[in-house]
Amino acid sequence: APRPPPPFHSDDYVNFLRVITPDNMQDYVRQLQRFNVGEDCPVFDGLFEFCQLYTSGSIGGAGRLNENRADVVINWAGGLHHAKKAEASGFCYINDCVLAILELLKKHERVLYIDIDIHHGDGVEEAFYTTNRVMTVSFHKFGEYFPGTGDVLDIGYADGKNYSINFPLNDGMDDDSFRSVFRPVIGKVMERFAPGAVVLQCGADSLSGDRLGCFNLSIGGHADCVEFVRSFNVPTLVLGGGGYTLRNVPRCWTYETAVMLGEDVKDELPFNDYFEYFGPDYRLHLPVSNMENLNSPEYLERTKVQLLEILGEIEPVPGQQIQTGQVDSQLNPRPMAMEVDEPTAEEATDPDKRVTTEQTGQKEHPAELAP
Repeated sequence: APRPPPPFHSDDYVNFLRVITPDNMQDYVRQLQRFNVGEDCPVFDGLFEFCQLYTSGSIGGAGRLNENRADVVINWAGGLHHAKKAEASGFCYINDCVLAILELLKKHERVLYIDIDIHHGDGVEEAFYTTNRVMTVSFHKFGEYFPGTGDVLDIGYADGKNYSINFPLNDGMDDDSFRSVFRPVIGKVMERFAPGAVVLQCGADSLSGDRLGCFNLSIGGHADCVEFVRSFNVPTLVLGGGGYTLRNVPRCWTYETAVMLGEDVKDELPFNDYFEYFGPDYRLHLPVSNMENLNSPEYLERTKVQLLEILGEIEPVPGQQIQTGQVDSQLNPRPMAMEVDEPTAEEATDPDKRVTTEQTGQKEHPAELAP
């Protein structure tokens, strides 16, 4: 029998996605409302098969990493990061990112999730908000923008406090600005959290010219994030995500596939069945716009310092992981309160002279007399 998927989505919700079709929608009015399906998350023919395809790619990719059959797995169909336990959101129905992370947690003590989609990775953050085994790091547009979450002060709760990292950004984010915050923050995360595996969501709606986005990243600037994460040589699952200017999304993910493989690709596109989509220049890389960058260097520096301070507060992982066997244990076993014998005055003055316990008034521990 096939293994059941890791538990995240409610059975009611998954069963609803399995049965709903455009033809029977009128019979499920209450459930459509309850599960937030119909507006941003439309019902269409083949909806459940679509969910199965992109989700199995991510779970299967995590399985390959767990079995050491690959050091990088790419699933550009995945990255649907808004879906909640029992609710669709932002054209995300099943949260493959969460299910892939749950799969990776079967082997790895700690998993890092990084999100460079222009929208906040709210579904993934919410799923792991109270655990220190998963750190979520999201760089996103914030303020009057979907989904409205991801404030810099949202840092996690209980055991997960300081394990949710959010970098809220304004319109016009360009390559240099993005690099100036992404590299220091992710560098610090790698140093303090030391993940056994990484899930990297590469939504292409943070590119310049996206129909819904408002950043000004080039394909090279977007891919610089991918290249930096790859440089740590940690098993990595690379996922897609948003992207609403159709001709730019394949450009971005083609180039990022090449970056992950360490291959050079020509800027001039080879002829293919979709060649006319890429006119009039027929090139891989695109110029960015002249839009104003509303992220001042002062704001970026201030927010970066704030996040580095939060990361400085988490318990650093030791070089060798200690397993305590405790279900609720922290990353490191809690220190024990031990009584340490300080040298007495007699011992300090003449270290060669034996001082008895009677002289010092110290009691012998029963274990000292054990055979």
